[in-house]
Amino acid sequence: MKNKVVKPLYQQVALNLAQRVAEGYYAEGEKLHTRSTIAKSYDISPETARKAVQVLDDLGIMESYHGSGTYVASREKAQTYVRQFQDVQTIENMKSQILDSVERQQKEWKNFSQLLDDVITQTRQSYTLNPFIPYELVLTKEAAHLDQTVADLNVWQETGATIVALMQNEKLLLSPGPYAKLNENDTIYFVGNEYSLQYMRNFFYPKP
Repeated sequence: MKNKVVKPLYQQVALNLAQRVAEGYYAEGEKLHTRSTIAKSYDISPETARKAVQVLDDLGIMESYHGSGTYVASREKAQTYVRQFQDVQTIENMKSQILDSVERQQKEWKNFSQLLDDVITQTRQSYTLNPFIPYELVLTKEAAHLDQTVADLNVWQETGATIVALMQNEKLLLSPGPYAKLNENDTIYFVGNEYSLQYMRNFFYPKP
């Protein structure tokens, strides 16, 4: 994952040592290897080994004595530290997955937006080339404005569309006059700009 958090090396070493204590590999009171030995075992610098041991000292898992060395102090605290680390790691993994998901969604939305722009551009080009190819809209029983005349509805003022024909009872009525009445199951044929179809749908099928 791109957003995965990588722990500093000394923290990774401290965690590994704590896991060994938690699992009983090192017993309480047991003297730990010298820092130089730890550095060699983990292929790290002495300074990184020192910082790892210091973390365990601060947590009470180890106790270091000047001139004597470092000893295992508490298996219970080691188990608590390992458990807390695992909980935090789970949260960080979840965060990483969420961020990855958001990134994917942003890319998908960008692609969708581009496709939508392409569709709009194509629609406008088609309208420019064929401005008089009519749209059609079927009036079901759910349609608004049934049993009203073309003149009553002021369709052009409301939608910018011009009705050029009506299909009523399987008969096509071209250039219907202002007194033509709209009925259930009629099909309206109209021309307009690229937004007219949606305006007509909203006009005859308004959303609640």
